[in-house]
Amino acid sequence: MLKITRKVEYALMALRHMQEKEKGAVTTASDIAERYTIPNEILAKTMQLMARENIVEAVQGPRGGYRIKADLEKINLTEFFETLEGPLGLMDCYFDSECVQINCCTIRSPIQKINDNLRNMFSNMTVQEITSA
Repeated sequence: MLKITRKVEYALMALRHMQEKEKGAVTTASDIAERYTIPNEILAKTMQLMARENIVEAVQGPRGGYRIKADLEKINLTEFFETLEGPLGLMDCYFDSECVQINCCTIRSPIQKINDNLRNMFSNMTVQEITSA
């Protein structure tokens, strides 16, 4: 079944949480994890990844944490998903031609159409649309 990963889900929840705060306010990964019952280690790694990708800013110090850095209206969902999880594809052959059935597969072309449509749909939606209150 097609579904987003927990990492993406947690990242979107964290961004929404930060958007609900006063502009520029800092929130810790621990606070977010506790508030939404998210495993702290997974959220901390996800926040670090988003900081490396300049989606959020890591603020150091005793009152440190994270705050949104990027303009979420300019990040489409395809880009966001691929930043966190790698290539977006229903089947491995969409982005990896090492499949042993690649030359005899009878569903590759129709699945590619579905995948292209999904990518287009996600490319036309922004992170802001998902995370805004």
